[in-house]
Amino acid sequence: MTAHVHKHPPVILVDDEEEILFSSRTQLRLAGIEPVMAIRDGRRLMDVIAGHGAALVLLDLMMPHCSGEELLKEMQQRFPEVQVIIMTANQDIDRAVACIKEGAADYLVKPVENSRFIAAVRQVLEVQRLRREVGSLKEVLFSEKNVTSKAFTAILTQSKTMQRVFRYAEAIAASNEPVLVMGETGVGKELLVQAIHHLSGRTGALVAVNVAGLDDTMFSDTLFGHRKGAYSGASEMRKGLISQAQGGSLFLDEIGDLKPHSQIKLLRLIQERRYFPLGADLAQQTDARILCATHCNLNHLMQENRFRPDLYFRLSSHQIVIPALRERKEDIPLLTRHFLQEACDSMRKGAPALKPSLIDKLYSYDFPGNIRELRAMIYDAVARHESGPLTFPGLMAAVAAAPPVASRITFHGPLPTIDEAEAFLITAALERAHGNKSLAATLLGITRQTLNNKLRRQEE
Repeated sequence: MTAHVHKHPPVILVDDEEEILFSSRTQLRLAGIEPVMAIRDGRRLMDVIAGHGAALVLLDLMMPHCSGEELLKEMQQRFPEVQVIIMTANQDIDRAVACIKEGAADYLVKPVENSRFIAAVRQVLEVQRLRREVGSLKEVLFSEKNVTSKAFTAILTQSKTMQRVFRYAEAIAASNEPVLVMGETGVGKELLVQAIHHLSGRTGALVAVNVAGLDDTMFSDTLFGHRKGAYSGASEMRKGLISQAQGGSLFLDEIGDLKPHSQIKLLRLIQERRYFPLGADLAQQTDARILCATHCNLNHLMQENRFRPDLYFRLSSHQIVIPALRERKEDIPLLTRHFLQEACDSMRKGAPALKPSLIDKLYSYDFPGNIRELRAMIYDAVARHESGPLTFPGLMAAVAAAPPVASRITFHGPLPTIDEAEAFLITAALERAHGNKSLAATLLGITRQTLNNKLRRQEE
């Protein structure tokens, strides 16, 4: 039998001593572990799990009516997916060890030190979280189905690579762990962050801040807020953005530009889930999820001692790289038509004709500014357009300004024949053009008819 699934199932405390229940529940809540349910009568446990689910059960070994051992055996039969930590006295350690053999995850000896108690609970919850995420990732990543969630409708694509990105984002959306989204400028990192927040089911807001250019004091004040009189000029209390993101997500854009001292503060926030507003003595708890984005190569920054490795590894529990537009050129026609219609609507112009040769020219350009550059180019072309088919003066200027790419082919071993070299070049050109024969012919410096003839001869 499986426990009734709840989005946030409780940690359940089972003990016949009211004082221990109160103390344990208070410790868990102070550590930010919620929801928590307390049960004095172990006979109610199965009904509670059936009705509410359970993230974890902390089970006293010695209780009236039914022992912890009896409840553990029944749980193994009815709810085998629920993890159990046994609570026991010194004289019952042998029985606790026997419970471990029966399937309990751990045991604690009363009286339990606070730090040991919280650490044991967090460890079991973390293992469960990782198991769920691995299972979810396997199911999603090995699927070839296109993601149809409305959360991704703002990201226009027909790329299989982007579909894999969507499947991964959907799989990790409900996790509480940080997400690091990487990619060049203009690829749509913020749109993906918004989709992840939407899919997470969090009821709080997505609060965004660009951390580039924030010094340490501004970073602390912006995120954590301050008390009245915390510094000269702080005439009123200010709630920080982390407070506004309670129950939701905090999006830190351009995280690669974060200053060293601020990196330490962010690391502590992620690890401890609490923070101190400037001028405050009491820590504030937060359940906001951290989402980050950067166009920087953080590995290079770590090698240059400009980004902390411990922060990087903590941020990249879930890491997503959005491919550049030149790596998914099959999206160019779709994006071009969308931005063309969008630009014409905004300028109240009729949509001009798009010649196939123009799409071929767009294919031949690498777009260092990615989707943002393509959009700007189309808006500029529509603004300049007066009559006839659409022309792209911005594209022509960009192609002319692009530095020439020098290439040199080195052969190892026997030289290929002319026919073998030609077949290789044609295959490489078609791959770069994503199967577009007109563009492939342009890359090879021949006409499409000549390319068709060569392909026909290869098939004979």
